Amino acid sequence: MNVDLSTRARLHAALGEPTRLAIVDRLLLGDASPGELGHALGLASNLLAHHVKLLEQAGVVERSRSEGDHRRTYLRLRPAVLAGLLPDGAVRAPRVVFVCTHNSARSQLAAALWRRRSRVPAASAGTTPARRVHPLAVAAARAHGLSLGRARTAHVDEVLQSDDLVVAVCDTAHEALTVERLHWSVPDPASAGTGDAFDRALRDLADRVDRLAPAVHGETR
Repeated sequence: MNVDLSTRARLHAALGEPTRLAIVDRLLLGDASPGELGHALGLASNLLAHHVKLLEQAGVVERSRSEGDHRRTYLRLRPAVLAGLLPDGAVRAPRVVFVCTHNSARSQLAAALWRRRSRVPAASAGTTPARRVHPLAVAAARAHGLSLGRARTAHVDEVLQSDDLVVAVCDTAHEALTVERLHWSVPDPASAGTGDAFDRALRDLADRVDRLAPAVHGETR
């Protein structure tokens, strides 16, 4: 009981400061590097580091190393700690486009999950698309009641329109894109090449889709 109260007290203390709450708000819909956070919030690096350290100690955020530019790290929220904080209707877009490098796994799974969760249309694309969707992505989707049987890969230039809400679901794509976007730092399951890795990616994406979907309201082009 005392441990639980202590954990809750640290969480409330971490969120009870405007700058830290602004950091959490920025990370609610997508991940960001410390540099991106500092730029977005107008914070000096030493001040940002102080607040991020306190959020990490409270278990609110965690870091991961970029799979693209290995010098970068990304901060992500630990959603179970912050259940219920997502603002409703924060974004308006006619379509959501999920982008990864090869458009063969993560972006395809994210789009399929989105279609099941939201009425806002979804598509997927890659910065350097593969020739086909990864067979293990197809298998993981099937195991969770989704279908990628007819999915095809496509380049971002063929898919993106100016008013799309773009979500980069891998570090390399995020670092290559120049359009405004959200970022989900989801590890590449193809690098492990196992069914478990694809299942983990799907679960990660499902959690993020569940958080983002209530915040996106569709609009007509």
